[in-house]
Amino acid sequence: MLMRNIKCLLCTALVCCYLPLANTSLADTALNENVVSTQYNVTPEELYSPLPAGVVPELAEKGAFQVGVKTIKIVNPAQFDPTTQTAKDRELTLEVWYPSKANTHTKASYENVTRTGIEFSIQADAYRDANVLTTSKTKFPLVVISHGYTGYRTLMFYLGEHLASHGYIVAAIDHTDSTNAEVDMKNNPFGGFFSTLLNRSRDQQFALDYLTTKQHFASAIIDKNKAGLIGYSMGGYGAVNTIGGCYNFTDATASAFTGIKDPEQVSKIVSLLNSCAGGQYNNVKVDAKWQAVIAMAPWGGQHNLFNPQALTKINTPILYVAGDLDDVSDYDSIKSLYEKTGKNNSINTKHLLTYQNARHNIAPHPAPLVAKTSELDLGHYYEPVWGNMRLNNTNKHFALAMMDCYIKKDQTKCSYLDLSGDSNQVPVDGETPKPWKGFDHRYSAGMKWQ
Repeated sequence: MLMRNIKCLLCTALVCCYLPLANTSLADTALNENVVSTQYNVTPEELYSPLPAGVVPELAEKGAFQVGVKTIKIVNPAQFDPTTQTAKDRELTLEVWYPSKANTHTKASYENVTRTGIEFSIQADAYRDANVLTTSKTKFPLVVISHGYTGYRTLMFYLGEHLASHGYIVAAIDHTDSTNAEVDMKNNPFGGFFSTLLNRSRDQQFALDYLTTKQHFASAIIDKNKAGLIGYSMGGYGAVNTIGGCYNFTDATASAFTGIKDPEQVSKIVSLLNSCAGGQYNNVKVDAKWQAVIAMAPWGGQHNLFNPQALTKINTPILYVAGDLDDVSDYDSIKSLYEKTGKNNSINTKHLLTYQNARHNIAPHPAPLVAKTSELDLGHYYEPVWGNMRLNNTNKHFALAMMDCYIKKDQTKCSYLDLSGDSNQVPVDGETPKPWKGFDHRYSAGMKWQ
């Protein structure tokens, strides 16, 4: 019965209820290092087709800057490794988008694998290894993007390219132990979950620290004092913690989500997991560089994994985004997170965007062609009611509004967040309401705002 309960709890994190589950303890499992070759010989696929301007939200339009993209590796030294139970250097791969001089370079592509290990390549709208734009007198703020479990750094590449075109440096993390390429979702789907619980917020904070304090290719143009964070699913779980929503694991939840049963070990795991703001335990202080956060379908609230009192003290501006049929992170639990967040603050800087009739997959790019051959692969992207392209465009719109409003202090962009009610323009007493700001008449349907 205990193992059955563990599996049911974990399935809500993995969207994997249809997977065959092995009768093993998570503590005894290891990541599959042979899921996929590192060689990619596939033609880049174009996932998006042009749309008329009136159909696309105003702030989803491409910005004035050409966009470069570069892949870099960074190392967080001596981090606890749940698999080996030792301190180990933790290497992270980042995809970094930035304003660039791109006219002499070719367009990039993004290579990855589906959850079953099938290779694919996506055509980018950014230039690989283009020179950074050094002629601007303005420094560009950083935005960190954090994927779910499992995922990969380019799962939300459309946000990286979009924000970079509007004057941001955007770094998307490959969370080690948590990517499609590392986790064997057929035979060992929970292999990287303990590491994910432990490291999500730590990875987000380390990416910020590295990119704003160390020398790297974009050091000369990055604003070292201002940053935003976008996290999806387990990335949202990390993002809420990173801005002060301290974890609140109990013996029961720690045991359930790690598979460890020995009471003494469970007690140690609880102490390890109950960190805050990027791995802090005492005298917690949220990094003031974080000035705007978007938590998309954040996981964890349905299992009470956040300290309620800590949530009330959050003062970083945050936008929660969720589908009201989310059966992975649970919509009511996301709404409860929104309601508890910043309750003790006099200034209201929190928002909730709800996609009506959407489930959990509100953030990924559209499914590549090879993902459409199995439910396990397609289920990583597909929304039964909403199209990914429309979701992506709407996410671009609100992401730019949030970042420009709270990071760049552009009051004209704050007005795009001054919304109320639903977007459906249902006539009242014969009068049709105006569409939400930034949306054309008839094209803002299916959303609610709080």
